[in-house]
Amino acid sequence: MGPRPRPSPLLPLGALVLFLLAPLVLSGWIVFLLTVAWAKALAVLGVVLLLRGGLLTFGHALYYAAGAYAAGMAVKYLHVREGLALLGLALLAGVGTSALLGLLVARYRGVYFALLNLAFSMVLYGVLLKFYAITGGTDGLGLPAPPLAGLRPVAQSLRLALYDLTLVLAALLIYAAHRFSASPVGYTLRAIRDNEVRVEYMGASVWRTIYVSYVIAGGLASVAGALIGLSVGHITPDLSFWSQSGEFVFVAILGGTGSVLAPVVGSIVFEFVRNYAFELSPYTWQMTLGIVLLVIIFFLPGGLWSLSALARRLPRRGAPPPFRTSPRDGAGAAGARTADQAREPRGGR
Repeated sequence: MGPRPRPSPLLPLGALVLFLLAPLVLSGWIVFLLTVAWAKALAVLGVVLLLRGGLLTFGHALYYAAGAYAAGMAVKYLHVREGLALLGLALLAGVGTSALLGLLVARYRGVYFALLNLAFSMVLYGVLLKFYAITGGTDGLGLPAPPLAGLRPVAQSLRLALYDLTLVLAALLIYAAHRFSASPVGYTLRAIRDNEVRVEYMGASVWRTIYVSYVIAGGLASVAGALIGLSVGHITPDLSFWSQSGEFVFVAILGGTGSVLAPVVGSIVFEFVRNYAFELSPYTWQMTLGIVLLVIIFFLPGGLWSLSALARRLPRRGAPPPFRTSPRDGAGAAGARTADQAREPRGGR
């Protein structure tokens, strides 16, 4: 068998172009749903990166809310109006918070890792809820439409500008996550999931690998929170609630962990299923989501992204059958080589 062919970059680039052109034919509401889906896909991507290392977190909404509130407080107290600057501050808040908490969290595994993240997330939820004078409590904070790179789009094109910003930024961060997964640290993270003790024996630092991955996951979630705040125009403490973390885990299972593009697929499907299920049946939409998850678990254990692997296994029309060497052919070839070697004169004697 020959080397495994690398996936062509033309397919994701073509999909990105199609998403950029989608607002020309789609309604404003669907464009908004796509904006939310692409933004949340970044937070789900952080969960997927940790799952590749065998780490499940139930508190990833902590960094999601940290990024959103960093942007909201920068607008309210620092009077920052530039959208790109708000995203930079959100990233700084997420990376800083995850770097601090990661010093402790990276030492735990299994259910302790999951519940410790949940505990920190609920602590932040309580702080955002109780400090009304600073955070606005249950009323939250407003995020007015900011200028982007010094340009303030008109009201009619604001949604389109935020969509393009979210799409381009998400594509860049997804590519960066892909490069990270293909790096030595990314491969070490997957090896930790298989056998942590052997990784230590090889001389790699398990704690450092998990810590770096944890900080990257926190940074992705913080950017997602800021993008959601800018798109919706309002943030509340519910961004840090445990149900939001559960949603990220739900979407990670729905999309799968086979690729960095899987969170995008899962997030888009989730947002459309949830919104249209709520529209058709506002009192049983949670049951619809549960049924969808059960179907995925039973028929696609690898998530929606496993459909791409099934498609690659299908024989292409007109393609020649793969060449296979039978045992008889292999034995004959080996015998011919042995006979040729026997006829060759031995030198040096």
